[in-house]
Amino acid sequence: MDYITLAFQILVPLGIFNVWLLRSAKLTTYRGRNSTTLREEFIVYGFTNRVFYMVGFLKLTSAVCILLGFLHPPLLPVGAAVMTTLMLGALAMHFKVKDEAVKSLPASMMLVMSVWLLVA
Repeated sequence: MDYITLAFQILVPLGIFNVWLLRSAKLTTYRGRNSTTLREEFIVYGFTNRVFYMVGFLKLTSAVCILLGFLHPPLLPVGAAVMTTLMLGALAMHFKVKDEAVKSLPASMMLVMSVWLLVA
C-alpha cells in the first residue's frame, strides 16, 4: 500500500467522525447556505430528519468500513464506494442551493480521496 492510499484511508474516516460526531452542532464556514448546524443544513437542502439520520448512519458506517479495511481489505472498496456516492450527493446539494464554491471544498476533497480509495 502506498503512502497516499494509507493517508486517505485514515483521513476520510477521521473527517467524517469529526463532522458527524464532534462538530455536527457547531457553525462552520462550509455549511450549506446560512445553516449553523448539520441538522439545519439538511433542512436547507429540503430533507427530513429521517434522511439526516440515514445519511449519518451511512457516512459513519462507511467510515468504519474504510478503517476496518486495514484488517479486512474487502471492506475498503465497499466503504469507499458508498462514501463516493454520498459525497456526490453532498456536492449536488451545495449546487442545488447555489452555495459559493468554497462551501463545497470539504465534500470535493472527500470525493477525491474516496474515489482514490475505490480505484487504488
